[in-house]
Amino acid sequence: MSDPYPEFRLGTVLATSFTGTLSERHGVPIERIPTPRRLLDWLTVYGLDARRCAPAQLDLARELREAIHTTATASAAGEDLPAAGVAVINRCSAEGRATAYLTPEGARRWRLGASTGLRDALGVIADDAIAIIAGERDGRLALCASPTCRAAFFDTSRSRTRRWCDMNTCGNREKKARFVAKVNRSRRTPPDDRHR
Repeated sequence: MSDPYPEFRLGTVLATSFTGTLSERHGVPIERIPTPRRLLDWLTVYGLDARRCAPAQLDLARELREAIHTTATASAAGEDLPAAGVAVINRCSAEGRATAYLTPEGARRWRLGASTGLRDALGVIADDAIAIIAGERDGRLALCASPTCRAAFFDTSRSRTRRWCDMNTCGNREKKARFVAKVNRSRRTPPDDRHR
């Protein structure tokens, strides 16, 4: 049986990847964590193996996601950070008690409490958001050039000039739209005018 949910859009930056669990915010929004189980699946992909998630905890996760989105968007645009978003990020960071550990393979993983796993996972995400918004990581926050997306993403490219949150989705879609528009314009141009 196929997965009935939209695929996750995975990135290398935890906090902005988390905001990508709601995509196409300025078009037809796509919710990628519609159920508590789906949130747990997303967390597992990022090594945050929370065991349980109640519906109220899914609401808390979405509240953090939107706080990170609005705060990172303001930061990327050079605007004042929204007080409400900052408060949610700080609260989630303070409530999490995850501990980092190093695997024998050299990977960083997180140990979450048996009864506090979801809050611990959200704390890790909030901490990552704080680091990127505060400018503590090498890179810059930018806004996706797609008019239907406009997601904040963390640009770690050498030139810091990335335009798309994800080249495989937003970038390709925008390039295809430009190509189709160009083809349509050339079809509307009378044959005699094309060679002038």
